[in-house]
Formats: sequence, structure tokens, C-alpha cells
Amino acid sequence: MSKVTKKVKLIKIDLDQCNGCRACELICSAFHAPDKYSSNNPSKARIRLIRQPLKDIYLPVYAGEYTPAECMGRGKYVIDGKEYDECDFCRASCPSRDAFKEPDSGLPLKCDMCEGEDEPLCVKWCLSDALTYEEREEEVEEEVVLEEMETGLKALIDKYGLDNLVDSVARMSKKE
Repeated sequence: MSKVTKKVKLIKIDLDQCNGCRACELICSAFHAPDKYSSNNPSKARIRLIRQPLKDIYLPVYAGEYTPAECMGRGKYVIDGKEYDECDFCRASCPSRDAFKEPDSGLPLKCDMCEGEDEPLCVKWCLSDALTYEEREEEVEEEVVLEEMETGLKALIDKYGLDNLVDSVARMSKKE
């Protein structure tokens, strides 16, 4: 494992600013339509608005990774006097709910941050500034993937030792 600096892109959500207008869902579904901007279908959006207008709850959540297993979380959270289900905060496409699945095929959806655009369109089109885009660099541990030759050499070193391997390579190079 080695530390690598990666650019992390994320959408920050300010729950107090969201007014439930769903502009984020509309622009996302239009951007991801088969013919870009030809239609909009919020069920195909990579961002969803959890809405409970009677409780004044508007929670935008954007799609994350697919998970093949259902989680065990069924708890509730109370934030500023508003009660949320634990699943409301989950960004995963999972077997226990229809959120973040392509309605026609059932394939999982994942936010691609509107690849090719300067920033995600949901952020640009957010009328209340509830969504903000942030890029930052973070150090993460990443497993170094060895090339095939390096893998073979490592196996030879492990078996015969570095000195023996170097001697063999030196002898072989003299023969040519």
C-alpha cells in the first residue's frame, strides 16, 4: 500500500437551503437522457429529492456505488427537530429499494458529476444554493498494482533471493 494524492469531487448539501423545487432532478434526467436534453424523467436522475412537505423535509441525495446486499440500517435520525429514515441518507443503489435504479432496466445508476461539464448541472441549476460543488485533493492509501513482469520478478526474488536473481541476469546478459 502506498499513499497517493487523488482529486475528490463531491456535492455538498445544505438541508436548510433546499426548498424542494426538484430542478436538480429535472436537469440531471435531461442531461442523462439517451439524446442529451431530449426528455426529462426524474426517476432516471442520479439525484433524488426525499420529500415530505407536511414535515418541511427536503433532502437531496445523489447516487453512489451499487451494493449487492441490503444493509441492516433501519434507524431514524432527528436533525433540527425533523425525523429522517436512515435510508434517506444512503447513496447506494441496493436490492431493498428502487432509488437509483434505471426504471426500464433495473440497472443501478451512479452520479458521474456530469462528466464533461465544468461542474455538476444540479449544482448550476439549484435555485436556492442548497447544492455546492467541491473539489479537493486527499491522500488515500492505494494498493500498487504490479505489472506482469514485476510480479514475476517479485516471485523469483521471493523464491531465490535478490542476489541469486541478479547473478543469473548478469550471466545471461554475458552469453548474448
